[in-house]
Amino acid sequence: MSKIFALSEASSIAIHSMVLIARADVSMNAVKIAEFTGFSKNHIAKVLQRLVKSDLLKSVRGPSGGFSMKKDPKDLTLLDIYQAIEGPIELNDCPLSYEICNFDRCLMGNVINKLTSEFRKFLEDQTLGTYM
Repeated sequence: MSKIFALSEASSIAIHSMVLIARADVSMNAVKIAEFTGFSKNHIAKVLQRLVKSDLLKSVRGPSGGFSMKKDPKDLTLLDIYQAIEGPIELNDCPLSYEICNFDRCLMGNVINKLTSEFRKFLEDQTLGTYM
């Protein structure tokens, strides 16, 4: 069965991990997050490193190391996290990115742009503080 919308595994890992890290009293490592979420430890580690490079997390190496928040969770939106993994959400005039269309109006009724705008707005309105 096909889906109109699918969140990438990397984005899902990023959002779920950030909520867990924001809720934690101590830094969390990829193993702890994997045990809680069921995602691959290696994939979690890769995603978390991208969040470190995007300046959303701090990373400490070593046996007692792990990941912790770099910013206040109330100031960090799900959109910030999503775009750190996927890049900016784009709205195009044509949902198929065609430059020339032989029809006088969009056959999809711009529904894809509407859904994309709604999704972006939802992510923008949700902070990590919402899930604390």
